[in-house]
Amino acid sequence: MKRIILPILILGGCFSAAVALIRNPASVEESALEVIPVTVRVVEVSLQSAELVVGSQGKVQAAQSASLSASVAGPVAWISPSMESGGYVEADQSLIQIDRADYETALARTRASLQQATAEAQFSEQELGRLRELAEERLASESQLQDAERRVEVNRAQLANAKASFEQAQLDLERTDIRSPFNAIIDRREVELGQYVNRAQSVGILYGADEVEVRVPLAIRQLGYLDIPLGQRGELGSERAPKVTLTGYYGGQEYSWNGKLVRIEASIDPNSNTVQTIIRVQQPEAVNDVPNSGITTSSIPLPIGLFVHAEIKGRTIEDIISLPRSVIRNNNQVLVVDAENKMHFREIEIFRLEEQQVLITGGIQPGEKICVSPIQAVVDGMAVQPVIEVI
Repeated sequence: MKRIILPILILGGCFSAAVALIRNPASVEESALEVIPVTVRVVEVSLQSAELVVGSQGKVQAAQSASLSASVAGPVAWISPSMESGGYVEADQSLIQIDRADYETALARTRASLQQATAEAQFSEQELGRLRELAEERLASESQLQDAERRVEVNRAQLANAKASFEQAQLDLERTDIRSPFNAIIDRREVELGQYVNRAQSVGILYGADEVEVRVPLAIRQLGYLDIPLGQRGELGSERAPKVTLTGYYGGQEYSWNGKLVRIEASIDPNSNTVQTIIRVQQPEAVNDVPNSGITTSSIPLPIGLFVHAEIKGRTIEDIISLPRSVIRNNNQVLVVDAENKMHFREIEIFRLEEQQVLITGGIQPGEKICVSPIQAVVDGMAVQPVIEVI
């Protein structure tokens, strides 16, 4: 009997519980979804002035270079110890001397010829004066007087020729001493002691030591950022030439040099659409390097061939908006947070994109708030919680 009654009771209890749950269902109260605004960093737009800087790169080259040549022929008798690659020489310093013996002999001969011609000229003039006195007393004929005048003219010409030969011999003797035309660094020497050199033969290559130049390319658009007359011919005046800061690594250290942009080349490179500009740097006279300092602003002489980075000071722009470059989205848009703390996309007019900043001329107004947070998922009109950041 238990096996029959007990299952019936369990089924009846389950049925009663199910009926009770169906007749008395539980109700759930509805509640509105709470939206939590995203916290974003914003900056307030303000007008300010911006000093433009144009960057480029280039190699250092010599502002002056000379192929030193022999003006006279002969064997090399002496070479200065400074006449080696990398040596420094001052202007008018003796570098190479050619054997002087032949030229001293030539000078002695021309000196003797000059003395002879001088004596002949003096004698002929005295003779002419004597014949003129005799002619006045009718004791000398007209033909004798004419012959005396002719001899004076011939002797004067011979004297002029002797003087020219003597001066040329003096000049050739002086030219046996080959001197530096300016303060220079020796690039290379091309002759050896005892070697016979011919007239106009190169004996060495010199680079100017007082100043160097850097040839750097600029895009045509970048010329508009510089405060220079674009139609300028020749070199820019000292007052108009933009200042330039050059930086480069040498011997494991970073050095800086100050220069000026002095010239713009006339032609435009058709491949890169750039123009070449020339920056001139006066070489420092003293070295004030601080060892083990890492980065230094003291300068060494700027080595020829060094690769340097140039920062050219451009013109100053007034009443322009400067913001971090990271605010730019979709190439020409920013996120503006309105008075209701809602964020919207806004197109802007970009004047210039710099490495860290963007210069804006239109599309936003002073006092507006611009999002600078790097959020990825953005919905136009989304609510945000702005936090003002000072830049």
